[in-house]
Amino acid sequence: MNADQLRALLDEVRAGTIDTAGAFAQLQALPDSDLGFARLDGSRALRTGLPEAIYCTGKTPAQVAAIAARMQGQGDPVIGTRCDAPAWAAVQAAVPAAVYHAGARLFIIPPDPASQAALDAAAARRGPIAILTGGTSDLPVAEEAALTAEAIGNRVLRIYDVGVAGLHRLLARLPDVAQAGVVIAVAGMEGALPSVLAGLIRAPLIAVPTSIGYGANFGGLAALLAMLNGCAPGVAVVNIDNGFGAAYLAAKINRLGEPHERQ
Repeated sequence: MNADQLRALLDEVRAGTIDTAGAFAQLQALPDSDLGFARLDGSRALRTGLPEAIYCTGKTPAQVAAIAARMQGQGDPVIGTRCDAPAWAAVQAAVPAAVYHAGARLFIIPPDPASQAALDAAAARRGPIAILTGGTSDLPVAEEAALTAEAIGNRVLRIYDVGVAGLHRLLARLPDVAQAGVVIAVAGMEGALPSVLAGLIRAPLIAVPTSIGYGANFGGLAALLAMLNGCAPGVAVVNIDNGFGAAYLAAKINRLGEPHERQ
């Protein structure tokens, strides 16, 4: 159950179309389920505004599929990150409605039509989230961010391959970036893109270091340290390759103008 569904239930109680016992029964059915190997947090969307997701790495395909099947149909999209081919095969068999994005290693189970319509309406009234990459090699992480942000009710402006090796490419797209209320910059190598970009835009910027780069990049550590040590203010940095975390932070920022998000 998400926030919109809870408000609708409370409206029904107030209008007398459902009694308190019926409402209580629905609340009891929240999927805070113990599967033995996983405890699902059915009220996370009510507490935080964003639903729980499935991190697939380290779980067996059967575990991923069982969690996805239990989470389906609760009013929120189900997102599974870092999903490899065997896990996806199990999810696809258990939940035919799931959609897989191989490049981003991510699957999404869409919510019911009414909930999807509410997400689409929310996305239409919010400003877009701009996602930029230093290079094409950063696309898997950027698409993890983009698809996650879209699934939870945001419009995304993709501006890819605009790294500092050809600074004119970035400068040419600054009018597009200016449309966004939040910006995510995804870069590997030396991780310079966020520092350059932060000195040119008004919006808050979320930097995502990627593991792309030659040996001294140390699997993204060089980019991470460069972003943490950047001189341009107004930048938040998430962990290496964490497109999902960047998308959730951007979504929370993007909702701050909505009255119920300030409660």
